[in-house]
Order: sequence, then structure tokens, then C-alpha cells
Amino acid sequence: MDAGLEQVVAAETVLSDVDGENGRLVIRGHELSALAGHFSFEEVIHLLWQGFFADLPPPDVLKAMLGEARLAASARVKDLPSGLSAIETLRAGLSLLGDGDDLNTALRFTAGAAVMTAAAIRKADGKMPIAPDAALSHAGDFLRMMRGAPPSPAEAASLDRYLVTISDHGLNASTFAARVVASTAAGIGSAVIAGLSALKGPLHGGAPGPVLDMLDAIGTPDAAESFIDAAMARGERLMGFGHRIYRVRDPRADALKAALRLFPQNAGRVAFAEEIERTAIARLRMKYPARALDTNVEFYTALLLEALGVPRVAFTPLFAMGRVAGWIAHAREQAATKRLIRPRSLYVGPRPRVAA
Repeated sequence: MDAGLEQVVAAETVLSDVDGENGRLVIRGHELSALAGHFSFEEVIHLLWQGFFADLPPPDVLKAMLGEARLAASARVKDLPSGLSAIETLRAGLSLLGDGDDLNTALRFTAGAAVMTAAAIRKADGKMPIAPDAALSHAGDFLRMMRGAPPSPAEAASLDRYLVTISDHGLNASTFAARVVASTAAGIGSAVIAGLSALKGPLHGGAPGPVLDMLDAIGTPDAAESFIDAAMARGERLMGFGHRIYRVRDPRADALKAALRLFPQNAGRVAFAEEIERTAIARLRMKYPARALDTNVEFYTALLLEALGVPRVAFTPLFAMGRVAGWIAHAREQAATKRLIRPRSLYVGPRPRVAA
């Protein structure tokens, strides 16, 4: 038995390959470094969805259709409940969008993730939601809907790079959840909501915000060593370091660090974070020489989303906004197998008494 299923191969996929030993991520035959900053998010959606929808149009047409889908999804914003967290609001909003197995459903849920997240952020701040602009890029329109003002080209480009970077990442917990639901023929929408529900758990999708809490608590580079040593002595995890799969540095961390270079005004904050990163890695290697603990995607995700003005409570919904493209691709890939995922369990409970 493998309790965490780490050594169990549960699917064959053409979508992504996570090479944890060498720190490589390949998405549909492309190294991450060849995608982030070179392909738009809409182009990566097209790349991920190729072969899964017979009516998939060229990337430029898909971009226009996604813009129109944001407009359609915004009609349900008025029905969003109040008093929920950002991710719960997103989940409630997606549940309003119906279900299906066609391209329109895929676009509806990809669009809805952006529209509902922006609306959730504004509602939490006591502001009215902003209607989408179908002519903008997905990343640029999200920032505009969140803020109520157009973003700079650098801001839109940096969020676009983030969405590309996190669009797919092997058979992680949320993607596996999406595939399990897709295997029942429940529909794309159900699979996406299942993925989102798995992402809601802090062991999977909740760490970027605490990275900033850690940086704030450290305060200055001089305090880093004592803070980190004390945290490790208490058995606490250092946010932004270590990964279940990667034995070396997470390649997504470097892709997002590159995106931060688009914000020269934030150079001081980044330099401080780099100091903490160097100290943390050095102290981790001293304390755990046999373990591979390096920078993961959460560290620079936190800094990038902070620079974009995204509130910390919305970091996980932002992650879902990018990952939904991958969930949909995996759902379609799984559904095409027409095979229900049904693993066995090993019963370890009491046995019934046998009469003498």
C-alpha cells in the first residue's frame, strides 16, 4: 500500500511532466522557461486544450471567445452570496454556471474563475463589481475588474506570466480530484469545482499568503537567522520552501522571479526577500542536510501578487484562475478514456466473530 499514492501511476497524460529530480516542468512538449514570458495565457489555454475539443478555434479567436465568456459570466455576479471567504465565493459563483462537456462550458468556467474572483475581492472591500471588457487580455481584464482601473502593460504582462506558469503541474491533488470526477462523466463544471475544492485545503493551495506573513514577521535581514532557527526549533514549516515532488529548486520560482523584474519600483522588497531566501536555504541545509529543501513556487507567487495589489485572502482563488485551464484539459483527457477511477482500499478494521 502507498498511503500518499506517490509511487502509483494513475494516468497517462500528454499535458505536463514534472521532473522533480532535475527541477524541470514540461507542458505539452515545451519547457516552462520557453512558455512563461513567450506565450500568452490564452495561447497556453489553446495548447492545453488541443485535441480535446473538435471545434477549438485558432488562439486569436479563442481569446475573443474567452472575452465574450467573461461578459456572459458577469451576468451571474449579482447572485453571489455574501459573507463568504474569497475562495468560497468563487466556488459558489462557479456553481451558478451550469455544466456540460463542450467548448462553451470550458470557456464559461475559465472566464467565470476570473470574473467571480474579481467580484469576490471587490465585495469583500465593500465595492461594486466591475463589468468585464471583452477586448482585453484575460490577465489585464482581471486586474481592471479587481481595481476598477486599467493596469499598466507591465502589470498585465506579469499576471499573464503567472497564469501561464501555474496552468498545469502534473497529477497534483486538485488535478487528480478533477480527473476522478471527470471519470464519472459528471461534466467539466463538476470537475473544475472538485479541483477548486481540493485546492482550498491549506496543504495544497494555501501557502503563498503566509510567505508574506513570514517576511513581515522577520522585518529586517539581520533578524532572519534567529527567526528561522526559532521556527525550525518549534517544528514549524518555513513557508515558500520545500516541495512534495521537487528535490531541487522549483522551476516555477524562477519564472515568477523574472516576472517581478517588470516592477523596478518593487526592487527593495525583492532584494529583502532574496536575503531571506538565501538565509533560509542555508539554515535548512545545516539543520536537514539529508533533505532537499529549496525555494518553491509559493515564495515568489506571494511577492508577485503583493506587487499587483491582490489581497492575501485571494491568493488561492488567483491560483485557481490559472489552474482551471489545466483542470479542464485533464478532465477531457480522463473522460476520453471512458474509465471510472475506482481504486481499492485495504480493510484494517475488526473482523466479525465466527461462531464456534
